[in-house]
Amino acid sequence: MVNRVLAVSLLAGLLAGLIVAALQHVTTTPLILKAETYEAALRAVAPTQAAFSGEAKIILAHGGEAHADHAEWKPQDGLQRTLFTSLVTIATAIGFAALLLAGMIAANDAIDEKRAMIWAACGFIAFGLVPATGLAPELPGAASAALEQRQLWWIVTALVTAGGLFVFLRMEAAWLRALAVLAMLVPHVIGAPHPAAPESKVPAEVAAHFAALSLAIQAALWLATGFAVGRLWPWFTRRAEAQ
Repeated sequence: MVNRVLAVSLLAGLLAGLIVAALQHVTTTPLILKAETYEAALRAVAPTQAAFSGEAKIILAHGGEAHADHAEWKPQDGLQRTLFTSLVTIATAIGFAALLLAGMIAANDAIDEKRAMIWAACGFIAFGLVPATGLAPELPGAASAALEQRQLWWIVTALVTAGGLFVFLRMEAAWLRALAVLAMLVPHVIGAPHPAAPESKVPAEVAAHFAALSLAIQAALWLATGFAVGRLWPWFTRRAEAQ
């Protein structure tokens, strides 16, 4: 069972990651490069320490972003950056696949294409869409609150949303469903951390376009991973039974 989970996670993540990495290359990456020109112009006027702006923040839709506020190294533009971005995307997809399989096995669900896609859609809602309503994906040069505060809010929101969705969709008792809805609302009532005076050096229309595309890319990654898991798991299971 463990070997099958590892094999399906790796292969599904590789396939989905390669497909979505190609989408990133023509959608969100050009916007990041464009935003970095504004950031570079700002540093030329008033030098500040630059943050590493890797595309991992695209995949995790700000919640699991790969900020390194004190990083001095980053991939060079061109082939090196494309390779690093693709590796991050593939690694993220492998994590998504493992998470889907772990959840479905723990819930004793049959793993097929339809159910895996449903789980993937819920994964996107819990780990991408809902947290993004408080902390939208950001381009380099955007103002933001302290990284630790944003990470804490994102983790709590994602976990509460995932648990709330599971209870709401799986439990029959009305009071449990109501409690799940209330729990999912709590992080938003508290509010996500934001800077006292937000000042972005990136035009609003570029930032909005990036946020929308980032969420679309993450949705594509979740769904592509779910599709691959749903197709590969039965195939690996039949092979194991045949042997």
